[in-house]
Parts: sequence; structure tokens; C-alpha cells
Amino acid sequence: MEKRNEINELIEKIEELNYHYYTLDAPLVSDAEYDKLYDRLKELENETGIHPDNSPTQKVGGEVLEKFEKHFHISRLYSQDKAQSYDDLKDWIDRANRLRDSYNENQYDQLPELEFVLEYKFDGLTINLTYEDGKLKNASTRGNGIVGEEISAQVRTIKSIPLEIEEKSLLEIQGEALMPLSELERYNKENEFQLKNARNAAAGALRNLDTNETRKRNLTAYFYNISTSNLDFSTEKEMLDFLKKENFNIHPYHKLVKTYDEIIAELEKIELERKTLDILTDGVVIKINDKKTQQALGFTNKFPRWSIAFKFEAEEYTTTLLDVVWNVGRTGKVTPSAILEPVDFSGVTVSRATLNNYDDIERKKVKIGSKVFIRRSNDVIPEILGVVDENQSGTRQIEKPSHCPYCDTELIEGNVHIVCPNSISCTPQLLARMEHYASRNAMDIEGLSEKTIAQLMEELNIDDIYEIYDLKYEDLIKLDRFGPKKSQNLLDAIQASKTRDLNRFIYAIGIPNVGERTARDLANKFEKFEKIRNATADELVEIDDIGQITADNIVDFFEDEKINNGIDILLSKGIKLNEGENIREEISNELENKTFVITGTMENYKREDIKELIEKNGGKVTGSVSKSTDVVLCGQKAGSKLTKAKELGVEVYEDEKLYNFLKQLEGK
Repeated sequence: MEKRNEINELIEKIEELNYHYYTLDAPLVSDAEYDKLYDRLKELENETGIHPDNSPTQKVGGEVLEKFEKHFHISRLYSQDKAQSYDDLKDWIDRANRLRDSYNENQYDQLPELEFVLEYKFDGLTINLTYEDGKLKNASTRGNGIVGEEISAQVRTIKSIPLEIEEKSLLEIQGEALMPLSELERYNKENEFQLKNARNAAAGALRNLDTNETRKRNLTAYFYNISTSNLDFSTEKEMLDFLKKENFNIHPYHKLVKTYDEIIAELEKIELERKTLDILTDGVVIKINDKKTQQALGFTNKFPRWSIAFKFEAEEYTTTLLDVVWNVGRTGKVTPSAILEPVDFSGVTVSRATLNNYDDIERKKVKIGSKVFIRRSNDVIPEILGVVDENQSGTRQIEKPSHCPYCDTELIEGNVHIVCPNSISCTPQLLARMEHYASRNAMDIEGLSEKTIAQLMEELNIDDIYEIYDLKYEDLIKLDRFGPKKSQNLLDAIQASKTRDLNRFIYAIGIPNVGERTARDLANKFEKFEKIRNATADELVEIDDIGQITADNIVDFFEDEKINNGIDILLSKGIKLNEGENIREEISNELENKTFVITGTMENYKREDIKELIEKNGGKVTGSVSKSTDVVLCGQKAGSKLTKAKELGVEVYEDEKLYNFLKQLEGK
């Protein structure tokens, strides 16, 4: 018992020292004294066999993992809308004020005047930490905002991240993992393999299966958001103070301002100061401080309306265009990609750049051998801006292709694009179409990745989408890297895809200019696939957001004999679409004018799924309990929201009543 107590005391002491050293940058003891305490802890743990999960010894890497598992976030992680000029920023503030004014005109409770919190936009890798019962349960990358990679073992090597906190409720906390520039310099001095820049070094470390390598890079992390919480914060500043109290690493810079002019003054100051920092930052995140206002403004499909990232001016460089290669996409569009003489962008070697189409090539007057201006903006593939000298000698024209570089089919020209019409056997088209068809928001065939599709095409001669429905176990089991479990899982996923909502199928078949939203609008308007298939352009433009060009694209798509034949064969494979009456059952007004709050954890249900169910039935979901809340859906480990609901006399659904309600919404 004495040794157990000593272990607990050492853990507490070392965590305190870690916090002062790594977070506050204010060491309390010498390195030698720290090492002595750490070694004593290791000794005791080895003697007793007691290795607590919150021990600092558990932060050190060493395990080589076999693969990354998927992690489904409790709450969706959104991207940031971006402003790259002061005008863009002014437009965002004006829009936020209009939304606030509109809310105040129609609501009894009033939103305050806007004020803003400014934070650095860190240039690293976003990480999402889940804490439950005060302990770090798992860590993941952002991924697509819904699903990320499980990287708990890697994150445990970051000494500035607490393994245990005082708060016991379920929390999801976002931050940015970074490699300090000083650590990058140290690493390159000590290791033969050279890291080119801090951002890629951080991302590579956290995606390295060898956690020893992760540990060697000595990453840090800064935290700035709580996406899943039963806690009620009135302001962004209050949330940051909570994170700081729980010993999370909060960057010292977070500035509260009230006016556009104050924001501009801060941006100008930071743009100068950022070059002296020990971390990479490529901009400033600006958030509305008041949480109630954040809730009222809400989200678009991609971004919160209450925050924006101001991006600093993109860097421009010059280099030589060596060659142009032509790529073929899902719709047959043939696009050029520039091969460049490698150039260093802030430690990143760039050798390719974007050229949109042949008209872009002619407009920018670029040629093979031209000295060109390139710009790398927002950490994406650089684009060619133009040539340094139009009259440069020793250059040659870029030839417009006449035949597909993959299938040798004669190309056709549209308005500005060159297209390969061979949608049947042009390999890159088929690969891209199948990947799109199987994607999560389309037919959602888990396991049918780009790599797997390429393997099926090469080894089983799959040459159309509908052929995946003919696959058999004996076909798959003989393939490389296909064991019994993987083979059966893929077949099960393919079988499950035979029953999908009409809007998913419309999106999956790849109609030009028809994204998820348009597919949903088409399904709601026409209800039956055959009605969409036979719709006229005049009928289609009656739908909001469908213009003449999109309407013509839809009509042309379904008038193509090859496409129609392919769809007929696809449907003959047993695909049953949820359409007509089924759609009307799913989208009801049962919960119209009712407001719900979700708190706690619910077995077999994710919060986003519950939110979707409520909204499909006409209800509204908010993040905080108020007098206007009709029902609180209360799962396990509920916190302050349940307490507030009881204080206000708001109806609470929990236990059997809760699950009966959810099953009723699902139609079970």
C-alpha cells in the first residue's frame, strides 16, 4: 500500500512538473531532478506491476502498431471558412450582424453586440481528444470531420497533453499538434533523415505506426475548442479559461476585441510577429465570443457561421515548367498538370502545379521551358499564375491532346474542357466513378476503396460498376490481401448497398453538377427515380438552385443510351430504392415547432444520428437548455443540462421512455 501511495504521489508531482515545463514554459526543477523522480516512478511500477493509465510513463512511445483504426467523432468537426482580404472579413462581420439583427427582431431573448476572440491559426495537424470519467479515452485525427484515424498511442507521446483531468463528464476537445521550429532544428542535427518542415513533421509523426519515432519529434499541442460537452459556457473566453484550468495547453495569445478596426490592428501586428514565433501559423481565427450568438448563427454544410480564419498573403515563387501531363477524371474531363523544376516553399519541395484547362494554358501564355510564377495558397497544390517573360527564348508550345492518354480514344471538346467520351473502358474514369459510387455519402460500400477497386479491375477484370454485385466469395478469397473476414465484410457491404434512399442513388450515379443537396432536392420533388429520369429541363428548373445548365446536364445524362443501359443493368442486380411513400414516411412534421436538447451518451446512438432523426421529423435541436426547450433527451452520464432542465421544469426523456421515442422516430 505504501508503494502504491508513493506511485500516486510521484504521478501527481511529475504531472505538475510537466505542466510547468511544457505548458507554462517555467521549469520548477532541473532536468537531473526531474529524471530522478521519473526513474523512481518507473522502478516502483516495475517492482509492483502497477502501471496506472494516467502515469507519465505511459506517455512514452515504443509500441509499433499494425494499422490505424477508424474513429467516429461524437460531434462533427467542421472546417473554417476563410477570408483572404480585409473586404472578405468585413463582409463576414456584416453578415453576422444581419443574422444577429434578424434573430433579435423575432425572438424575445436578445443577443448582445458582437465581440470577437482572436487566436492563432496553427499550421499543424488537428487532433480530437475524448475524455470520459476524467481520463483520456482516445485520440484521433480530424479526418473528414465525421470519421478520423485512431492515434491514441501517438498522442500519448506528447507530454503537454494531460492523461487525466478533474472534469468527469464526456468531453471532446480539439487542438492542433505541432512540432516547434526549435525541435525541428534539433531533430535534423541529431538524425540522418532530414525533416523538411514542421507541419509535415508533425503530421508524419502522428501517422507513424512506430511511436518511438513520434516520441523523438517532441511534439506539442495547443487546444482551442470543446465540441462535445454537457457543460454550459456563456462565452468562448469562458471555455478557454476552463481548458486552461484543466491543464490543457492554451496559447498565450487570445485577444478579445469589439470592432473591425481593432481586428485589423491585431492582424497587422500578428503578421509581423508570426515570423519570430517558434511555431508555424498561417493566419488568425476570429470567433464570435458569445455562445448563445454562436448557437443562433449555427452552421453551413461545411463551416460555422460564427467564426472565420483570416489567411495571410500567399507566398509566390518562380521556377521552370518542364512538362505537362494530362489526367482523366470521373466524368471524362481531361485536365493538365504542370511538372515543375522543384522549388522549396517554406521547407516543402514543390514539383507540380495546377493548370485548369487548355484555355488556362493559352491565357497565361505558358510553354514548356517557361519561367513561371507559382503560388502556394492554403497549403494546397500550387497554381501557375503566369509567365515571367512572354518572349523567353528556348521554349515550345504545349500541344493540345487529340487522343486520351489512357485508352487512346479520340477526344471531344466542350465549352472549355476536353473530354474522353469512352466512359465504358477508360480505366481512370471507371476507377473514379466506382470510387464515387461506393463513397460514404453515396451508396456507402465500406471497404471498396480506390486501392481495392483498382485491384478488382486488374485481377478480376471488373469493367463496370454493376459487376461488383456479381462478386462471389470464391472470387475474392483468392486475391492478394483478401482473407476470409475481409472477403465476407466486403460482400456484406455490397449486399447492404442494395437498399438505399433515392437521393443517395441519384448522387451515386454521377450526374454532372449534381451534388448531395441537388440529389436530395430531386428526390423530394419527383419522389420516383423514373420521374427524374424522364423529367424535362422546364420541370427541373422549377426546383430552387437548379439552373438551366444543370437542368440540361441532367436531361443529357439520361438521354445517353450507354448510361441508360448501365443504369438498367445496375437496377436489375436487386437494388431497391427507398422512394415515394417511403420518403414521405421518413420526412414528417411530427415534431414541428418542438425544440430538443441532447445530453449524455446513448447506447447504439450517436448524437448526430439523433439530431438527423429529429430534424427529419420537423424538430429542432439546440445545444443549451432554456425556457424555450420542449424536451431534453437524457442518456447516461448527463451533466449540467439535466440539472438545468429540472430547474426550469423542462420535460426529460430518459431510460425506457428515451429509447422508445428514438425507436418510434426510426419507424421500428
